[in-house]
Amino acid sequence: MKRDPRIVARKARNLRFHRMVQRVYFTLPSQVQDSLTNVAIVVQDEPTAKQRSELAGRNRDILGLYQGVPMIERGSGNMLLPDRITLFAGPLTRHTRGRIDLECQIRKTLLHEIGHHLGYDEVGVARLGLA
Repeated sequence: MKRDPRIVARKARNLRFHRMVQRVYFTLPSQVQDSLTNVAIVVQDEPTAKQRSELAGRNRDILGLYQGVPMIERGSGNMLLPDRITLFAGPLTRHTRGRIDLECQIRKTLLHEIGHHLGYDEVGVARLGLA
């Protein structure tokens, strides 16, 4: 059975990207990691049409997306589905040059989406230097 080299290369790129996200996550301060209980961090190649529509009016590529109920809007005792932070490998890779730049952009994007999870809007996240 012959393997398609394009599929093998794509799987290798995906694995490298996932490992990079994992490395970035484990370099975050423990207080930040602790704030992510009940939050799934997932990697997706490209945003779907539905995800793009959630961010209508933005004319640039979407690097990440937070979906869920921000911490400041939660009541006690609520049973919620896990929040979701999605990192988009395609746009992140296209907007960077090289491994170090990509890792820095993953970190910035992840922190940006964590800011939304904590309750900051786009203006608040920008004030934190994560726009």
